[in-house]
Amino acid sequence: MTSATAKSVFMPRFTSTPSSASTRSSFLPLFKSSSSLSLKLSNSPSPSLVVRNVLKTLDSPEISISKDRDLEFTSLDAKPTVLVSEKLGEAGLEVLRSFANVDSSYNLSPEELCSKISLCDALIVRSGTKVTREVFEAAKGRLKVVGRAGVGIDNVDLQAATEFGCLVVNAPTANTVAAAEHGIALLAAMARNVSQADASMKAGKWQRNKYIGVSLVGKTLAVMGFGKVGSEVARRAKGLGMHVIAHDPYAPADRARAIGVDLVSFDEAISTADFISLHMPLTPTTSKVFNDETFAKTKKGVRIVNVARGGVIDEDALVRALDSGVVAQAALDVFTEEPPPKDSKLVQHENVTVTPHLGASTKEAQEGVAIEIAEAVVGALRGELAATAVNAPMVPAEVLSELAPYLVLAEKLGRLAVQLVAGGSGIKSVKVVYTTARNPDDLDTRLLRAMITKGIFEPISDTFINLVNADYTAKQKGIRISEERVVINSSPEFPVDSIQVHISNVESKFASALLDNGEISVEGKVKDGVPHLTCVGSFSVDVSLEGNIILCRQVDQPGMIGRVGNILAEQNINVSFMSVGRTAQKKLAIMAIGVDEEPDKESLKKIGEVITRTSDGGVRISHLRKRLPRVTMPGTISQI
Repeated sequence: MTSATAKSVFMPRFTSTPSSASTRSSFLPLFKSSSSLSLKLSNSPSPSLVVRNVLKTLDSPEISISKDRDLEFTSLDAKPTVLVSEKLGEAGLEVLRSFANVDSSYNLSPEELCSKISLCDALIVRSGTKVTREVFEAAKGRLKVVGRAGVGIDNVDLQAATEFGCLVVNAPTANTVAAAEHGIALLAAMARNVSQADASMKAGKWQRNKYIGVSLVGKTLAVMGFGKVGSEVARRAKGLGMHVIAHDPYAPADRARAIGVDLVSFDEAISTADFISLHMPLTPTTSKVFNDETFAKTKKGVRIVNVARGGVIDEDALVRALDSGVVAQAALDVFTEEPPPKDSKLVQHENVTVTPHLGASTKEAQEGVAIEIAEAVVGALRGELAATAVNAPMVPAEVLSELAPYLVLAEKLGRLAVQLVAGGSGIKSVKVVYTTARNPDDLDTRLLRAMITKGIFEPISDTFINLVNADYTAKQKGIRISEERVVINSSPEFPVDSIQVHISNVESKFASALLDNGEISVEGKVKDGVPHLTCVGSFSVDVSLEGNIILCRQVDQPGMIGRVGNILAEQNINVSFMSVGRTAQKKLAIMAIGVDEEPDKESLKKIGEVITRTSDGGVRISHLRKRLPRVTMPGTISQI
């Protein structure tokens, strides 16, 4: 018999949240980083690979540190610090204080905010605080979540937040009704000249004929931006007998139809409306979208309400439109500069009704927003995936609960796959294949893809990677991650049957992990809530991705399992499970061995001798490989 190439690979400890535990702890790695370490990988293949990892679980206060380097570690038990830079309702502050240290510092200058932020884990703002790239840079990686107490997030640099792995959440529901009610109030007040008539009477005048208004019933209202507030305004306007149309390139037509609203183009909306109500976010695309050119396309005598963002209107152009009669009236709650200058021509215009940004200013809304944003921030600090996340996938709670064990599996498969790459470098293309018995269009894979990406890159990068910036990191590194959904004939009880991770155009330190096309391939499934490794390359195995795993490549012949088992027993190392995968009898095979203790170098050396021994008695002694990098699994902190 000819000599066969053989390898044994010692895989790091895989620790997952027990299936009986809540899903909360399993999402801690989505937004947290255990530590920042320099990671090194050897490029040379070797039959014996050692990973020394010492773990601290969420349930254990102990942590061990290797002798050759120090570990910077902040206890998970320490209370985080939340900076509240604008006034927040007491009910929200109470929620924060129950979990964190709260620093309420209002009216901070940009310099003061930057000086404080490096000591904070979370920041809560309203519309007045600008959270710029400089703020994220000054945070030095500590800032985990920014909470916007309200809907609009144009005062937060989302791109910078994503790059730095900082989750951004808002409070979109609590003040929705209040903002919609204020929009309707301004609409009615403008149509009936309420504020002007009030000022006239207080000046001692009685001018009934001067303030004749217009009726709302039968008029066409164009809602520009059909989100939460816009749709609530539409509902109320329908109740007033108005015909409502809307423009929003991202709004689903079925949601509009359910309210009795027709979605139309921008030009059709502004040219046919008697009233226009603005509810769009302020973005580079929408900035000053209502300008001279836009007003020229509107119906003469149109009336405009804005309770969204002041910057969407060119205020000088609006003054010109009011003076010329193109726009009959305007009712404004928001302005480009807040507060606006005292000599503002727009504010002083006789055909303009103004309020000082009161859209969300009801007692009920203020309390609701405070509680909603506080709960979202606390949840994010606990590692939960917020339903109001702005720069991360938003997944319904019931879907998230169902996907929970598969997210753990996804990250572990990513970590396993990258450790089979020689040197962990040169990765340019990753393909993920999901098999499912359900309609593939119903399978939302955004979270799964993000966790696989996190698993692949965190062990080989000194960049903090989490759910927020995983996709961004892959793009920045020039790595293409593609996905494929394959329908199989299986039980549709579970969302995913298996997950396969393929890395192409790289060298592998474990040749048995390669398919015929040269791709490194690993596959896993969830069984009874526990992630399992079910395939390495073309070799089928079935082992739990928990504990320490030794992978051995060998010739399939009698006595191999016993010999390896005896070596481990001599070192008092307990075998917790074993699985052998082979392609044919007495050909190449792999062993996946679960052990309770970490094998020492001598044990791995002996295993290398056994699995490389040929039929003629020849022995090839394999050299030990340098240590692999630390591996952080859900709920663990590790150090090599």
